[in-house]
Amino acid sequence: MQQADNGGEEEAAPVDVQFTDLPDALVACKVAEDLFNEERLKAGFEALFRSFDSEVQFQYFKSFRRIRISFRDALAAAEARLRLHKTDFNGKEMRLYFAQSVHIGSPRLEPPKPEKQFLISPPASPPVGWEQSQDATPVINYDLLCAISKLGPGGKYELHTATPTTPSVVVHVCDDDRGDSSAPDDSDQDDKPRPPRPKIIQTRRPDYTPRVEQ
Repeated sequence: MQQADNGGEEEAAPVDVQFTDLPDALVACKVAEDLFNEERLKAGFEALFRSFDSEVQFQYFKSFRRIRISFRDALAAAEARLRLHKTDFNGKEMRLYFAQSVHIGSPRLEPPKPEKQFLISPPASPPVGWEQSQDATPVINYDLLCAISKLGPGGKYELHTATPTTPSVVVHVCDDDRGDSSAPDDSDQDDKPRPPRPKIIQTRRPDYTPRVEQ
């Protein structure tokens, strides 16, 4: 309860302080190792906190040298820390901190959501709502095919006219060695003799002149 006096005339309404959002447990850090082994010290340590809550529970973590003290409500935990924090116990200063616990959605620890699991190759499972996409029908450019069929050997064709900022694109068709633009049939190739392959002339090695060493 908290009351305020405004000039002795008006009295403010009482304010209720809620402890439901505060932790109801404390953690004793850097506890001496003798406390985990000797029952006499353990009983004396627990007696300090039972004065604030008779049903307090203790969890000992020897590897971390910590003790978790769980109370029935947060008010008892806050009062115990206020009275016992940085006090002397068995010749050592006792450090008490509130045990922080964060619950997001569920108090149980859950695995992360597989939002990008489909990026694994091969994917373990597709995401929810994923559907197989159909391949698009290939687009055939008949105008391009018609223009290619009209190309003849030795000619040049301008595909793109030059502009003040871009050059022109011109295609030069190679000449046909046979002088015939039409492609011969298989029967013609069998009847006509094939031209002999050009002989590759190797580069002659320079003459070796022995050098007289003096």
